[in-house]
Amino acid sequence: MAQTAPYGSWKSPITSDVIVSKSIRLGGAVLDGKTIYWSESRPQEGGRTVVVCQGAADDSLDITPAPYNARTRVHEYGGGAYWVSEGELFFTNFADQRLYRQPPGQAPKPLTAEGAYRYADGRVDRGRDRIICVREDHSNSNQEAINTIVSISLADGSQTVLVQGNDFYSTPRLSPDGSRLCWITWNHPDMPWDSTELWVAAIDDSGSLLTPQKVAGGSEESIFQPEWSPDGVLYFIGDATGWWNLYRWRGGADPALPTGSAEPVYPLEAEFGAPQWGFGIATYGFASDRSLICSYIKDGIQHLGHLDLATRQLQNIETPYSSYGGIKAGNGFVVFMGGSSHRPAALVRLNLTTGAATVLKRASELEIERGYLSTPEVLAFPTTDDLTAYGIYYPPQNQDFVAPEGERPPLLVKSHGGPTAATSASFNPSIQYWTSRGIAVLDVNYGGSTGYGRAYRERLKGKWGIVDIDDCVNGAKFLVAKGLADPEKLAIDGGSAGGYTTLGALTFRDVFKAGASYYGVSDMGALAQDTHKFESRYLDSLVGPYPEQKDLYDRRSPINFTDQLSCPVIFLQGDEDKIVPPNQAEMMVSALKEKGIPVAYLLFEGEQHGFRKAENIKRSLDAELYFYGRVLGFELADTVDPVEIMGL
Repeated sequence: MAQTAPYGSWKSPITSDVIVSKSIRLGGAVLDGKTIYWSESRPQEGGRTVVVCQGAADDSLDITPAPYNARTRVHEYGGGAYWVSEGELFFTNFADQRLYRQPPGQAPKPLTAEGAYRYADGRVDRGRDRIICVREDHSNSNQEAINTIVSISLADGSQTVLVQGNDFYSTPRLSPDGSRLCWITWNHPDMPWDSTELWVAAIDDSGSLLTPQKVAGGSEESIFQPEWSPDGVLYFIGDATGWWNLYRWRGGADPALPTGSAEPVYPLEAEFGAPQWGFGIATYGFASDRSLICSYIKDGIQHLGHLDLATRQLQNIETPYSSYGGIKAGNGFVVFMGGSSHRPAALVRLNLTTGAATVLKRASELEIERGYLSTPEVLAFPTTDDLTAYGIYYPPQNQDFVAPEGERPPLLVKSHGGPTAATSASFNPSIQYWTSRGIAVLDVNYGGSTGYGRAYRERLKGKWGIVDIDDCVNGAKFLVAKGLADPEKLAIDGGSAGGYTTLGALTFRDVFKAGASYYGVSDMGALAQDTHKFESRYLDSLVGPYPEQKDLYDRRSPINFTDQLSCPVIFLQGDEDKIVPPNQAEMMVSALKEKGIPVAYLLFEGEQHGFRKAENIKRSLDAELYFYGRVLGFELADTVDPVEIMGL
């Protein structure tokens, strides 16, 4: 029989120890013929990323031995850190950022020299005995890093620049016959979801590029994931219509199409693409020259589909999953990262003929009874200017407890990072950590989030620090009005850009009673002057040009308005963060200490932007819970290490 206990005080089996001890971070798959590779970031090994291969008996085999860490720092966010050709692995090692070559059954050997180069997103050009990849040059500390596309000889590691002159490059892809190369490029101040261009060039016998041609993209058009089909047709995703849809370009081979024109494959008011925060993101793949497998989001719901490229008919594929990432297709099968609301994400191989799904690896071996799991509900709620915003609501749920009659639960509002990103209803043990203790959660897809078309994504243009805050505040008010949250126990948290939204909501609005900032921005001007190249002009579109509009940055920076902040905050920060440096948190902590507002600060050694070590993931989760218990006034059922709360 369920016990009666106040919300927030329920005893839960979903502890931080259980979460970190049984969880890994799965990376997307790479196919080499029928062999499937993937990556695993393991908190228990200090966040080391290991390349893994599916074994003959469907078991998994580690390919990269310790202490190698397959992770690149190109654009700081990385991705595309490894690729495979004919059983041979190539990867960037995090510690030295050198490119390594590892033949089957052998130890890794460095292919590139020590230095200031970083590498990502490569492909092997076997016909010319070389790799083609993105390179980032940090050799001159007095200027921005220089991004290029280069070839690297497999014989001696010598490098040749193939494409240069623009600020950014990604996705160099060889045609199946090796005769052409495509790539994406863009320049400051654009981000890849704002404006990019797709280029194609022929390759001569010497390996040089001939007659580069722009295929698609430009101002106000975002191109994503160009891929060659098995029969040599170039496909890509573009949002010229306001929605990321599939297109194809035949390069003039079809007499009905003039050279350089691209045709839509399946127009739909849905998102087939995603924001290119890292390399190697894939939302579609080819099962054959006629068959394309894709994921797409329509009306906030993600689908897996089969597109017949001859008839251009799209048919949904029914699976037990509700989210799909890292799509890679082969002859008769597709591999994807599948998520559902009640089970941890898993890398799945789906037989396209039989429909049979095989789990290759789970992100967590966590097994939790359904009675402890909150079922998410997708919400649309009214927000400022008579618009609609979206979020995912998780009510408190624990089969062992009920709350006293008439009591309303605390609410934790979550603001995702990016801010050009999105949250989903896939199983997240860190959310169930809260709901199983009697704390409701609202995960907000505020204006500026992806998955709802370009117009929704651009609501944040010039209005970061306004629209996102309004939507988080209005989401909380919506649940309070429905009797689903206690207005005196409203908290908000977020990481990175979500940390900024958190601090802004606590400073510029009077709704939340506490908050947690994970490596969040407090000084917009400092961020504009002290961040890495990839995001160094991001704020031009989110706020305005800097320093021309310095006054606007000042007005939206919580650090300048600590006099308006009167509720407790906990800050959690990595000491090696190059994206949001620790001084962003420390300036805010000092200001709150001086004012006498309760504040806590945890600095984690050896962590960058986002925590990867098991002990730090555990500590931060428990510290946030302890902090809310103290400042919002509920007793914890758990015994957790206390946090020093200054000014309490």
